Amino acid sequence: MIVARIGESVYRNLFALASLACVMWLWAGYNIARRAPSNIELFSSSAISHYLQPLVQFVAITLIVLGLSTRNPTIAGMGDAVRQPGVVRGALRITRHPFLWGVSIFAAGHLLVQSDLASWIFFGSLFVLALTGTLSIDAKRKRALGSEWDGFVRLTSNVPFVAILAGRQRLDLAQIGWPRFGAATATYVLLIVAHPILFGGTAVPLAN
Repeated sequence: MIVARIGESVYRNLFALASLACVMWLWAGYNIARRAPSNIELFSSSAISHYLQPLVQFVAITLIVLGLSTRNPTIAGMGDAVRQPGVVRGALRITRHPFLWGVSIFAAGHLLVQSDLASWIFFGSLFVLALTGTLSIDAKRKRALGSEWDGFVRLTSNVPFVAILAGRQRLDLAQIGWPRFGAATATYVLLIVAHPILFGGTAVPLAN
């Protein structure tokens, strides 16, 4: 097993780098495709979708930051964490896949306001990969961990807030930790400021 040979931390870092490289490759292809003459407009996005976009992206960035900063048995190399008492903490009370749901919401928000074909292929692919990724990880963990995974599943939910609404969990913002919310807010603000430089165009329609 690769994790046993190189260690959990090294495996997790290598996996993250490989994932980032794939996303950057897709992003490079997207930047080329959206400037191509064949990149047609599929529809006219509504004004309300542009005004909702900043809120949608704040939720997305928050989930992504929480997912990256929370010990989670669904993360590559962390499957054994399911055996730890009290592992269902913080963001895992909301969803056992906070990072992937953050990515899917991020992609869905952009699909609302980006009406060209290239954007729909790029962000649509991210959306589908993130959502199907939650199902794939659940299936892999079930095969690997069996009843231990079943116990984790009973205490959590894939879809955000379902376990809380069903009474299997309770929302505990203090347990998530205010520093994480602060980091998410700082990341969001940084992306808003850098958006015109990195991606072109303002991310906040009200600023126009």
